Amino acid sequence: MTEFDRESTVDEVLDGMDLSGLVFVVTGSSSGLGEESARGLSARGAHIAMAARDAGSNAEAAQRIRAAVPHADLSLHQLDLADLSSVARFAEQATGVLDRVDVLINNAGVMACPEGRTADGFETQFGTNHLGHFALTLRLIPLLRRVQNPRVVTLSSGGHRIADVDLDDPNFETTPYDAWVAYGRSKSANAHFGAELARRSGDGLLSFSVHPGAIVTRLGRHLTPELTETLMARRRASAARQGGGSGGMRFKSVEAGAATQVWAAISPDVVAHNGGYLADCGPTAPGPGDRGYEPWIDNAATAGRLWELSESLVGLSLA
Repeated sequence: MTEFDRESTVDEVLDGMDLSGLVFVVTGSSSGLGEESARGLSARGAHIAMAARDAGSNAEAAQRIRAAVPHADLSLHQLDLADLSSVARFAEQATGVLDRVDVLINNAGVMACPEGRTADGFETQFGTNHLGHFALTLRLIPLLRRVQNPRVVTLSSGGHRIADVDLDDPNFETTPYDAWVAYGRSKSANAHFGAELARRSGDGLLSFSVHPGAIVTRLGRHLTPELTETLMARRRASAARQGGGSGGMRFKSVEAGAATQVWAAISPDVVAHNGGYLADCGPTAPGPGDRGYEPWIDNAATAGRLWELSESLVGLSLA
């Protein structure tokens, strides 16, 4: 097993690999971790279907990638995960232009945004981060099943520690809205989804959730000084409970932040951790720190109930 760590970069993880002929779908490809993943994977010969809400920003990202990787094989697609009709249109388009999908990287997301609703009436963070990717994955299952051992990599976050999913009030209809609680619920949902997809697929499909670490990207565009201080206070309190340090944040570069999702997408070493929550290019265990997680994301009963709720909310089931 090749050893990587929190400082490892996308290019180090991909060193020496030839990905020619493989097809990757990357959501949130217009900046940050999605763009860096697309760059690194395309540099090794893969075709990247770049899917993002803002077509202009996505085109600009593709230009940057092609400047670094002149032979990059990219296709650009509009996808708004906060609108299930957009998810359906993208999946239909993908089925028309792609003959397969080897890996789906569910990278896009929103964080700590003001209270709002998606086009379909779901709380914005739960609806975008979880339900949008849930629906996308189910719609792309036919393309994924055209290959042996396809992979689905879904970004979670250490922010899952803030809160587990609330299956009785997922859209804050009775609970007062809290931007960080909503984010935590959505990131726990991502981890539950990664595990439950591995349990339910039963056909060689590999599924993982990933904590990329703390990285300065456009994900933080909604942060105010008050929200930042609230988050740090939560982290300090959590660290004190767990005996795991000060609760401060160690930031990564974008190149290192994208490495774990790329490692999950291509490494043979990750196969033994199907359904797992990964961080710093490795497996994790319950406990404090970036390589730790809250035990609630291991609760298979919660994951199963979330899956059934999600199917009913988006009107799709695993084919």
